[in-house]
Amino acid sequence: MKVGIIGGGGIVGSSAGFALQLGGLVHEIVIVDANADLADGQALDMLHGTAAIADQVIHAGGYDTLADADVICITAGLRRKPDESRLALINRNVELFTSILGSIKANGMRPDATVLVVSNPVDILTYLAEKELGLPAGRVIGLGTLLDTLRFRSLLAMRLSAPATQLQAMILGEHGDSMVPVWSSASVAGLPLEKYPGFSPKLGEEVFQRAKTSGAEMIKKKTGAGFAVGVSIAEVVHAIALDAKRVLPVSTVQRGCYGLRDVALSVPTVVGRGGAEKMLEIELWPKELQGLKRSASVLQETLGQVLAGR
Repeated sequence: MKVGIIGGGGIVGSSAGFALQLGGLVHEIVIVDANADLADGQALDMLHGTAAIADQVIHAGGYDTLADADVICITAGLRRKPDESRLALINRNVELFTSILGSIKANGMRPDATVLVVSNPVDILTYLAEKELGLPAGRVIGLGTLLDTLRFRSLLAMRLSAPATQLQAMILGEHGDSMVPVWSSASVAGLPLEKYPGFSPKLGEEVFQRAKTSGAEMIKKKTGAGFAVGVSIAEVVHAIALDAKRVLPVSTVQRGCYGLRDVALSVPTVVGRGGAEKMLEIELWPKELQGLKRSASVLQETLGQVLAGR
């Protein structure tokens, strides 16, 4: 599998590249960045470690090198300010993102390639990417709430002294302020989370709020998240590479799941070689479903403003 990372010179892009290198499933990684020297430096740094990991081809390149990529991952974008919502990035990032999509189209791409959008606000940009690129349904995926979900699980596990890999809980909706925690199906090793020793609604709310604001916390403490985002990206790419049919909370343009249409947000999604292959409408508590629909409304309002201004 060949993966191209646009914006691969930055913290998120380089973290994704390194996570994919360590995974050993991707045979070729191409780093594309507006700063050519930075892209070359990041690629060379990873290349130096290939002898200890796997026989991989890792190099810097331009958009022309992405024409035969299986997955094109877009991480380029302006960073959020500490107190700025992800949606507030829209006016600063749409122009840049549109130019990136234009460069991808101009240089061509495989008809069965998958585009993974990581740049924020990810749900808005995922919608724009599908419309601009004209790819079949499921071939444009936004990282969505997968990162929020991994944060949520890890923080819950830490507070409960439970194995993080055995904690199952999902966040759906917008990758932003209106995200929705799904408590109704949360569990630890198959045991209902609400009955797990040490859990309480108060603890759950505290953990959710920290997960929800983790992006801002990372910006304040280390200028921005990197490692966990890279791991999240690798989760999606590996699901595609292995045709794993993993159920992941990623963002796609909705076509009827939970009654939602013409908006990109995260619902439980089967990810495999065909990209986002199926959306699963699992049963939610009424307040969770209400929250998901509220999240869609928030995104549709912003999307309407974006489309009106173009």
